[in-house]
Amino acid sequence: MQSVRESLQQVAREARELYLNDSVPYLDQPPTPLQFQRSWLCPNKPFIVRNGISHWPAVSKWTASYLRETVGKQTVSVAVTPNGYADAVHRGRFVMPEERRMPFGDFLDIVARKRAVSGVFYVQKQCSNLTEEFPQLLQDVDSHIPWASEALGKAPDAVNFWLGESAAVTSLHKDHYENLYCVVSGEKHFILHPPTDRPFIPYELFQPATYKVNEDGSFDVIDVQNAEKVPWIPLDPLNPDLSRYPEYSHARPLHCTVRAGEMLYLPSLWFHHVRQSHGCIAVNFWYDMEYDIKYNYFQFLDSVTKAMNTV
Repeated sequence: MQSVRESLQQVAREARELYLNDSVPYLDQPPTPLQFQRSWLCPNKPFIVRNGISHWPAVSKWTASYLRETVGKQTVSVAVTPNGYADAVHRGRFVMPEERRMPFGDFLDIVARKRAVSGVFYVQKQCSNLTEEFPQLLQDVDSHIPWASEALGKAPDAVNFWLGESAAVTSLHKDHYENLYCVVSGEKHFILHPPTDRPFIPYELFQPATYKVNEDGSFDVIDVQNAEKVPWIPLDPLNPDLSRYPEYSHARPLHCTVRAGEMLYLPSLWFHHVRQSHGCIAVNFWYDMEYDIKYNYFQFLDSVTKAMNTV
């Protein structure tokens, strides 16, 4: 007789096989709002649009010299880490980057390797940093994704600007947003897991902490005092420790690369891990997810998985 754990694994695999492709499909043109609603949003399936943002002035204009001239004197928020992993598990802590304020021109010098510094630097502040910290660039991009806004009946909650070194990595996580990743230059490399892979993905609770850069360039990890522990995924899909997390061997990650001018629709509650080419620039639109049957399904999987892990 199957154990409850084996039954859960079988259900997760079969549910995935019922609806999910073996790879992320490409569309030659953006979907209509109705097509997006029916074929992608409701089934919770990702896709990439070729030339999805090729009409943006940013695709041709956002060179290093243009950015330096347009935004170089602007003071912006930059994440600094010793290893490129911001908001990730490190030595038993959930460690957030040191957030440093600096002129954007200085950051461009670091990315261009004109200045020797300790650590990995990444403009990755969320909460709509494009509109808040880079207003001069808004004229070069669409303010929203029309077909997504119409289908969802809302404007994006946040529009983010990301630029960093190739060593900057986004650890495996999920968002409560409908994500639209628009790559302006360079490439972003994604490892994706659908919500059906939740039984195979480990979560643990970690003490939150932040990196602090010392004058000599070394890094300390400083605990955040009087803070609740953070649930996070300790597994690195680039090098999974299957001896510690054997369930992950049942997962079937999807790999895709989004190139300049392309747009990835990443549905809410999908797990994703992101790497990038050096100097990659991306604009990310976040639309708040609906707490509908898809969310209820994920909560069910999450609850059953947690229960099984306590047995």
